[in-house]
Amino acid sequence: MSNMKYIQLEPQGEIALLRINRPEALNAMNIDVISELSRTVDIVGADESIKVVIITGSGDKSFCAGADISYMVNIDPISAEKYASSAQSVLNKIERLEKPVIAAVNGYALGGGCELAMVCDIRVASSNAKLGQPEVTIGIPPGWGGTQRLMRLVGPAKAKELVFTGKMVSAEEALQLGLVNSVISLSADDNLPQEVPKDDREKEKERNRQIAKLLNNKLMDECVDLAKQIAKNSFNAVKVSKMLINRGMDADLTTGLRLEIYGWSLCFAHEDRQKMMSEFLNKSKK
Repeated sequence: MSNMKYIQLEPQGEIALLRINRPEALNAMNIDVISELSRTVDIVGADESIKVVIITGSGDKSFCAGADISYMVNIDPISAEKYASSAQSVLNKIERLEKPVIAAVNGYALGGGCELAMVCDIRVASSNAKLGQPEVTIGIPPGWGGTQRLMRLVGPAKAKELVFTGKMVSAEEALQLGLVNSVISLSADDNLPQEVPKDDREKEKERNRQIAKLLNNKLMDECVDLAKQIAKNSFNAVKVSKMLINRGMDADLTTGLRLEIYGWSLCFAHEDRQKMMSEFLNKSKK
């Protein structure tokens, strides 16, 4: 566990769980959160025992509610530029991290929270998640990569609709758009708490809290399972694959394909490859 104020780092063997811990502000990212997040990403990047990273938000309501509006309300353009630059810098660092990063989107992922989710390699959302770029509703465009990454994920027309309206989309709609990879929901098998009379507000509230907790636990279990599936593969091959996909996205096809051949060939110099291929051949002979 790290001893930072706003970022909890929980190593679980080959998987590191990185949690934004500011639930009283729905895990919004102020300057301190950004700087701690940056330091934590450096720690995770340098630790060779960590193969996969999962990023999530503390509590059951919010992944990350984005930038801190109470800070932004009175700042001038120079401070705004510094704030966005430091945020973009840490998000770029997450995107370029050699290890695969999974976003466990538990609840709200709005503005900077949606932008944080988009720099992760895989996004898994709980069924109560809400995603969006609502910046225009408070007088600014997205500033932490939203105008660029959203269009690359969902296409320019849909990105314009989401950004111009500032509307939130449900987890299911985000799945249809390709904004998230999968949605985790509860079923009758998940030991749901008993129904309570509708007029008993307190009991209803408590039941909803229990359901949110169950859903969050299921989301985290699914993300850890996914991380384990990735971690058992060749770390070197996964790392090269991530780099090739990221670099190829903005290259023309011929350049991307050539880059792929170089990445592929270089993996033949790695001990992983020889060992895993031999094991595969030995297994198939049995």
